[in-house]
Amino acid sequence: MMNIRLKNLIARKNPRGDNNDNASLGNGSAGSRAKNLNTGGELLTASNASRLSSSGQVAASNSMPLTGNSISDPVTSGAFQASNEKPYLSAPSTTSMYALFFEPLPAFRDVPTSERKNLLVKKLGLCYCVFDFTDATKNVHEKEIKRQTLLELVDYVTSGTGKFTESVFEDITRMVAVNLFRSFPPPSHHNIIADTFDAEDDEPLMDPAWPHLQIVYEFLLRFVVSTETDAKTAKRYIDHSFVLKLLELFDSEDPREREYLKTILHRIYGKFMVHRPFIRKAISNIFYRFIFETEKHNGIAELLEILASIINGFALPLKEEHKLFLVRALIPLHKPKSVAMYHHQLSYCITQFIEKDFKLADVVIRGLLKYWPVTNSQKEVLFLGELEEVLEGTQAAEFQKCVVPLFRQISRCLNNPHFQVSLLDVF
Repeated sequence: MMNIRLKNLIARKNPRGDNNDNASLGNGSAGSRAKNLNTGGELLTASNASRLSSSGQVAASNSMPLTGNSISDPVTSGAFQASNEKPYLSAPSTTSMYALFFEPLPAFRDVPTSERKNLLVKKLGLCYCVFDFTDATKNVHEKEIKRQTLLELVDYVTSGTGKFTESVFEDITRMVAVNLFRSFPPPSHHNIIADTFDAEDDEPLMDPAWPHLQIVYEFLLRFVVSTETDAKTAKRYIDHSFVLKLLELFDSEDPREREYLKTILHRIYGKFMVHRPFIRKAISNIFYRFIFETEKHNGIAELLEILASIINGFALPLKEEHKLFLVRALIPLHKPKSVAMYHHQLSYCITQFIEKDFKLADVVIRGLLKYWPVTNSQKEVLFLGELEEVLEGTQAAEFQKCVVPLFRQISRCLNNPHFQVSLLDVF
């Protein structure tokens, strides 16, 4: 009965009997094309659909599925479409489609070594579907299958069973991109006036999809640090576009996600030397936009922590581009009202530069004076603490260059009505 229904559906959708190899995604990224839905390269057609369903095999998709946080229905959302963008198969219901495409695959230890690469590709394909976690009662069985599959992939990468081939690199980065690269909802404090919002007191937004996201992040981290991952080959897939997408995720409100991103980006910076100038420039651009346009970003502190490690590794004498980064990106970060959220990390980066080159102390002190707060006493307290650390690393010659404007500011602080400002200024 199912064969007859499938044949009728295919006849209506494809009256000429075309056998399209590729499936275009209605909601996928621009220019993306899905590969065959297969269990070893077989196209899903009326002749084998019933066999796959009855045998319980999963048709692991090597296609780029829908991006975003959820997938409501693989068919009605346009995920399964032929290259002419016309559906060639319609499912009777969402439940039956999931039953067809979500069945557990065998464990790696249960298949011969020669078949593990194909099984890896199938497991990656199974993880291409992204579920809606806003409803905890929806697709519970399928979510658990995917979670267990992701855990198996983490174990496989960690075990170091052999070098990854170039074709597997593509499948791995695609699976990671599908699950992680997404748009964030409007901030929970979107309608709160900036002056009254305190991010330290506000509860962070925890992503309901974290049970899957965490494992994908762990998988990406293990993949990047694995000795089996050849940087010369992997750089073609973990490329500039991939790095930019990772950097966009630093704006996540979930601190757990930002912590993983910090570790992963630092590992990428260390392993892919060819990407280092680009990563520094991309971080600078994030800072510029934050300072001069939005003054809203959740991941400034984490990005500064990465930079602190990068600055520590700068060779001496410092390159001119590194000094420009200090002047154009780091010092202006004192300007935004939310500087308290990342001031500790910023201050550490600043002092790292002075330890590398004491002649930069004059530049830093003048930069602090330029952005010195006028009416924000709490911010002044932070500036005074940082100024104290900077002066400890300042030599006499550099101090003489900025002594006049510095003491003018100190005198103003002595007359400040806020007791903490005037007290710190005395000591």
